[in-house]
Amino acid sequence: MRAMRPMPRAVKGLACLLGLWLLAPFVAGMVRLGDADWSGVDRAGLVRAAGVSMASAGVATLLIGLFGIPLGYVLARGRGWWTVWLGGVVQLPLALPPLAGGVLLLFLLGYGGPLGGLGLSEHFGGIVAAEMFVAAPFLIIAARSAFAAVDPVLEDVAATLGHRPGAIFRRVSLPLAWRPILAGLVLAWLRAFGEFGATVMLAYHPYSLPVFTYVAFGEAGLPAMLPVLAPTLLLAGLLMVAGHWLTRPVARGAAPRMAPLPLPATRERAEASPRHLALAIHRDLPGFTLDVTLESRTRRIAILGPSGSGKSMTLRAIAGLEDVAGQVRLDGGDLSPLPPEQRAVAYVPQGYALPAHLTVARQVTFATDCVPERAAAWMGALGLEALSGRYPAELSPGQRQRVALARALSRRRVDLVLLDEPFSALDAPLRARLRREVLAVLRGMEALTVLVTHDPAEALAMAEELVLLDGGRVIRAGPTADVFARPGSELAARLLGAEAIGDGVMLPDGRIDLGQGVGLLVRHPVGEGADLPPTGTRVRWSARPYQIRLAKDGAYPARILWRGTVRDGQRPTRLRLGDAELEILADPSCEADGACRVTIDPGCLQVWPAA
Repeated sequence: MRAMRPMPRAVKGLACLLGLWLLAPFVAGMVRLGDADWSGVDRAGLVRAAGVSMASAGVATLLIGLFGIPLGYVLARGRGWWTVWLGGVVQLPLALPPLAGGVLLLFLLGYGGPLGGLGLSEHFGGIVAAEMFVAAPFLIIAARSAFAAVDPVLEDVAATLGHRPGAIFRRVSLPLAWRPILAGLVLAWLRAFGEFGATVMLAYHPYSLPVFTYVAFGEAGLPAMLPVLAPTLLLAGLLMVAGHWLTRPVARGAAPRMAPLPLPATRERAEASPRHLALAIHRDLPGFTLDVTLESRTRRIAILGPSGSGKSMTLRAIAGLEDVAGQVRLDGGDLSPLPPEQRAVAYVPQGYALPAHLTVARQVTFATDCVPERAAAWMGALGLEALSGRYPAELSPGQRQRVALARALSRRRVDLVLLDEPFSALDAPLRARLRREVLAVLRGMEALTVLVTHDPAEALAMAEELVLLDGGRVIRAGPTADVFARPGSELAARLLGAEAIGDGVMLPDGRIDLGQGVGLLVRHPVGEGADLPPTGTRVRWSARPYQIRLAKDGAYPARILWRGTVRDGQRPTRLRLGDAELEILADPSCEADGACRVTIDPGCLQVWPAA
């Protein structure tokens, strides 16, 4: 059990003062019980009034729930001026004195009113109508807050798993919001049960319990009031206890230790045919415009870019979760008119979006077209069988990632696997392991995979083609090795992790003149140097710090300018290579100083024309 954190004394003091003030009237009433006139109580009338109040409050609460829960959802998810206006209207009854609310109801439902023909005045239905008017805001406000606290991504993922809006509301939104909604229903019942002002104006007869109490006070004073208060307090107290019991937190067991993950069973097979993805999407937002045009023929694409560049929005547009203009085409078919539930996508968002009320087994089989045998196979392959009865709060981040992946891949048909930074929440060793295992899974599938990441190493390891986004636009796209070798601009190079950057001029033999007689050899995977900028072009070049190594037989003369302290098993070292000053990571045992030689793999260099 989690230890209770100490609370500030001032907070405890203020809380206790208000609690005492709320308790004091009840204590004062208990003290005066000896003055009660039990003999003069109209017991039959009291029982009838209690029955009227309980029944009317029950009917009113039922109707409030039937209409108020959907209204709370609309207020939580709606956008625009009309939502603000409607939210204000909902709260108006709270601002009115109850008698004023009763007068307004008389104008509407009384004799001569537009709905006076319904005959609700001086009728049980009038009591229900009055109680609904004053009590509905308590449920609606609670429902709106509860639905607003439900992560919309959970609903989005449910849509990609084939669920229609009505099913998403019933199976995701409502189960996650039910505890606060139940508390709102309890508050609405209590408010309806104790309603007097609006009721006495609209429906004085039949007597409800508050009206009966008022009449008893007018006839016999305080001694006749005390016996009437007893059943009122008893009923209200019983309901509050029941509501507290129903909304209490449910204790669950602790999360199990993470077992070693068995590798998915894979077999060697011929590489599947590439898929043809064509994007032409556009969306204008305040301060940001997404404008992505892309055509790719491959099976694994990575979208790389800084935060706020439009990566996740692009992925959501492919899934059908963003309202964008343009087209999304896969293998010639236009997906744009299709809602998310019809696009055959396996979507794994950031955070994994696992509804808290579903066990692992129910999470994995949540898709409408889930194949039970396939779900069981993925649970076995990803080491989830022992966790099938656990809830998301009882899982580690790595286990949640596996659940989200198994859920996405258990569908009968998957044409697109969409992964939005699926490993970002994991520590480095687990991230590397799951990356290898997920890649093994994806290689055995016919689906097209689109991975969103901000990690160049992840993109290089998992993707055949790479798309660089910045400011909502594609700044470079192509085969992954080609993009890494020829970023096309310094911005693209830095997105790809370039740190050691220098200048030079292209020489006829495919070298870069760095000055001081140093000619840096460049050899790219394609074209034997024919794809390099023309001779005489000023270029920028880069290599990662660990790719420039000190070696006695190195190809290039250099000079060490500074050596730092060992950090993470490497020694930061600054050196001059030609006219360039570069910071590299050297072996901690290296004691070289002054003149030295370095080696650089010509295939790892990135080259682009200088601005």
